[in-house]
Amino acid sequence: MGKYRFGIDIDGTVTDPATFLPYLNKHFNKDLTIEDIVEYDLTGVLGVSEKELWKWMQVHEPSIYKQADLAKFVKEILEEWKKQYELFYISARPKHVHELTINWFHENTVPYDHIELLGQHNKLEAVKKHQLDLFFEDKHDNACNIAEDAQIPVILMDTPYNQAPVPDNVYRASHWNQAKQIVEKLF
Repeated sequence: MGKYRFGIDIDGTVTDPATFLPYLNKHFNKDLTIEDIVEYDLTGVLGVSEKELWKWMQVHEPSIYKQADLAKFVKEILEEWKKQYELFYISARPKHVHELTINWFHENTVPYDHIELLGQHNKLEAVKKHQLDLFFEDKHDNACNIAEDAQIPVILMDTPYNQAPVPDNVYRASHWNQAKQIVEKLF
């Protein structure tokens, strides 16, 4: 029996969910906190069109990713897990930030076995292709789709923007220490 293989989203999961806020607040002249972000789609709370937000993202995404803060407790837990699990990062980030992403993992000494940037949010194909045993996610619909279609447990990192109900095999964790407790129960 090989090692269990964990699929892990990057933004809002490994990185602090509030990473983008200071940049958004500055540019759009807002004073938002993570509690204000009750939807994954930011156009409403920012009062901008999807096109405007997309344009802003294309310009600012790389520098934000370079400076992204780690979520609390994540590094210590991933360090511990790398000995017993395979760590596969599956992200919706655009493919052109791949090198920058790898550099960020090295600079922050975050362990990984594989990093894949899909350039879109549907992760189901990657989850199946890599035969993942568990997935960590912050985007509500992704968590539910992966849990139901791939029939694997998903740990949803609890944020104000993912509060809708979840199926039985989606487990909410308010921080990585709680995620670790769930993993210990499951595996």
